[in-house]
Amino acid sequence: MTVPTWPTDLPPPTRSGYRSQVDDPRKHRSAEAGLPGYRRRWSRTGRKIEVILELSRAQKAVFDTFHGTTTASGALPFWMPDPAADGWPLLTVSNQRVTDEGGKALLLSAMRLCLFGAEMPQETIRGVTFRIAFPIVVMP
Repeated sequence: MTVPTWPTDLPPPTRSGYRSQVDDPRKHRSAEAGLPGYRRRWSRTGRKIEVILELSRAQKAVFDTFHGTTTASGALPFWMPDPAADGWPLLTVSNQRVTDEGGKALLLSAMRLCLFGAEMPQETIRGVTFRIAFPIVVMP
């Protein structure tokens, strides 16, 4: 089985709605007195990301097909460009852009294996665009 890739027809997620959180790998051990105790529940953790897309009507149709058919309503994994890295300029330690011989900025490229999160996508209409918000889980 081939793992599908996020459609290139869709724009990157909005930066204003981006939220990310690592899953907590700890299991709390209750103590009657004293400091709390923890132990690791598992060794590798995923990352939850809240994604918001601003889509045209045509792009919404692409998203609906990808979510509903390609990933079986979010049940199958997919490759997605990392919203926190993919397409951003590569920087030096002194925060200067790295460029090629022609002066064009070099961009980062990062793909992540993801699953749609526990909640189904929510959509609202804003003027002539659709705002679709949903969680994804980046696999470890």
